[in-house]
Amino acid sequence: MLYLSTRGHPDRKRFCEILLEGLAPDGGLYLPERYPQVDAAMLARWRDAFNGGEPGGYAALAFEVLSLYIDDIPPADLKALCEKTYTAAVYGTAAIVPLKKLEEGFYLEALSNGPTLAFKDMAMQLLGNLFEYELARRGEELNILGATSGDTGSAAEYAMRGKKGVRVFMLSPHGRMSPFQQAQMFSLMDENIHNIAIEGVFDDCQDIVKNVSNDLDFKRGYKIGTVNSINWARLLAQVVYYFAGYFQATTDATSRASLPPEGADSSWGGPAANRHLPRVSFTVPSGNFGNVCAGHVARQMGLPIQTLVVATNENDVLDEFFRTGVYRVRASADTFETSSPSMDISKASNFERFVFDLLGRDGARVKALFGDALHKSGRFELGTDAVFAQATSRYGFVSGKSSHADRLATIKETFERYNIMIDTHTADGVKVAREHLQPGVPMIVLETALPIKFAETIVEALGRQPDRPARFNGIEDLPKRVRVMPADTAAVQAYIVEHCPAA
Repeated sequence: MLYLSTRGHPDRKRFCEILLEGLAPDGGLYLPERYPQVDAAMLARWRDAFNGGEPGGYAALAFEVLSLYIDDIPPADLKALCEKTYTAAVYGTAAIVPLKKLEEGFYLEALSNGPTLAFKDMAMQLLGNLFEYELARRGEELNILGATSGDTGSAAEYAMRGKKGVRVFMLSPHGRMSPFQQAQMFSLMDENIHNIAIEGVFDDCQDIVKNVSNDLDFKRGYKIGTVNSINWARLLAQVVYYFAGYFQATTDATSRASLPPEGADSSWGGPAANRHLPRVSFTVPSGNFGNVCAGHVARQMGLPIQTLVVATNENDVLDEFFRTGVYRVRASADTFETSSPSMDISKASNFERFVFDLLGRDGARVKALFGDALHKSGRFELGTDAVFAQATSRYGFVSGKSSHADRLATIKETFERYNIMIDTHTADGVKVAREHLQPGVPMIVLETALPIKFAETIVEALGRQPDRPARFNGIEDLPKRVRVMPADTAAVQAYIVEHCPAA
């Protein structure tokens, strides 16, 4: 399997090369040359491998999915990495990602059972093991530069702490994460973990990461890699739980109860042999588009996904695009600070991957849009292009948005009706999912984090504190180690130079 850049760079690379690289040399993102196709017979075999979420089932499913994309790690080693990563000891349950039934045909997929209580652990734990494996194989070191709006940072740091040959430099928007999120990151005292709070918003942090990655001399000289979802390996790991959610929601693959409604086949973009399999829809709280982009990849592979629902908060750049075809980034001053802060993003990095597919994989055009138009005017428009309609008709995307009042109401209703407490981002997902329910098609909302990470809003909604895992008691009172810096790429580079040797 070879990988290409979304902006047309002629090089083709293998998985372990792009694992350590991050952005392509032309500033594009890596995607496989083709999406492997999973037909009905293969889906049946994978269902057997998952085994209803019995012990070892998720690791076995992960191995099957990853094997289609990774051919430069020996299969026995890759299998061992999956088995090391996805264990009940790490995720608290053998199923790893169990479904929680709200009502008939409406589910939450629990993705927040990992070490930092957020869905980012699902991919980051694997990424840490992949990095350690490949760096040991090469006898090299890696300096990871990342940006976080809340959960990526702690997931990355917990996955990389103590890993041989790895240092982490994590940028976060100063004062814009919840107290719990800040404490998770800033209380880590491991020598290989460096927290940098940037005076700005998440997009400023993300811009710095991209600027450093595009400084090829610095990137090579200081062995800079990424853990943000611009890293294909992380997005690939997220593809797995779409298959796991599907298998749990469709226990009988021949049941007509969840077959698509009449006429729905016109929107099916997967293998023709899968047209008559039962389908599900997924709703994904979305900021940087990585989580839902993994669903796009799963659907392109042939997973019978009817609809991919993008749920945003007040920072609705993605909802605006799927409604109008206008992609319009916001300035820092126009990026709202909300009660679902991990989605306070107005430059969705992974969106470029989807637009690349939407435009027929035209790298030159993608470069013109994301490299030129956004830089000059902060926007581009596809609404008048005939291809825009395919975002829904061919690729299954729809969208919706949620507000603070919506979050409070949804958290309260979900707790009172189902005795299930959800966090603010998951509440955005549940609210928007209800607007896109279809008879006969199960809807799965991807859980984002546990409520304890956003206790202030939970108290506002329910009048009580959320449950807190015992291991996090008193975390906000621990000593903290963090450097506050201006939103300046050169200053961040100087900090990296200060703390690690050049190659």
